[in-house]
Amino acid sequence: MSVRFTINEADFNREIKKSISTKNSAKKIENNLKAGNGELIVKKIEKVKKEMISNFLSLPITREILAGKDSANISGTLGGYGNLFTFIGFNSGERPIDPIISLLNQTNYRITKFNRAGVGRIIIELPSKEQIFKVTPLPWAGGISWAQRMEIGLSGLGMYLNLNKSNDHSRSGKGIQSEKRIRTGKFSNAPYVSAFLKKWQKIFLQIDKNISIGGGGSTRL
Repeated sequence: MSVRFTINEADFNREIKKSISTKNSAKKIENNLKAGNGELIVKKIEKVKKEMISNFLSLPITREILAGKDSANISGTLGGYGNLFTFIGFNSGERPIDPIISLLNQTNYRITKFNRAGVGRIIIELPSKEQIFKVTPLPWAGGISWAQRMEIGLSGLGMYLNLNKSNDHSRSGKGIQSEKRIRTGKFSNAPYVSAFLKKWQKIFLQIDKNISIGGGGSTRL
């Protein structure tokens, strides 16, 4: 996923144009590209990236899984019974959120030179939902993503039993699947990765609508 900013410096004065000519490196442009408040754009991008990761860690589904086998069902996906860690059947002690955080940490940017028409770009590369789904396989079905199933549904709630004490026969330590249905109700789908990425793509697009180069002249994204 790429978030593209187009910077047009056609109205800059001659000295500004000369300083950011096509002969200049992207690094020089990076060192002079500032937000309207004077903050370097690259630092602002890194700040938003940290805010994005912090936001993901605060999502109810994320928090519930991070809390492990003893968590409450704070996401509401299981009707308040048990928790996602034992229902999905993660291995005891596993940290299934880590691969997602690793991908989010790889969010990167690159700045192009200005072309002859006076147009440059900042390209911000976010992980795609497909990349995240690929690194979040169900423990018992490698071709299915548990993160995607949070959005579209996951069967088996009627046969799910969350034990009060740890059990050596349970993969997660507390959750087991009965051979017969023991309760009514079904999994409640919840917005997760797809909605999260859409939200942050929009936020990156709004990083700053006024950019200045080296303190002289400004342009609008």
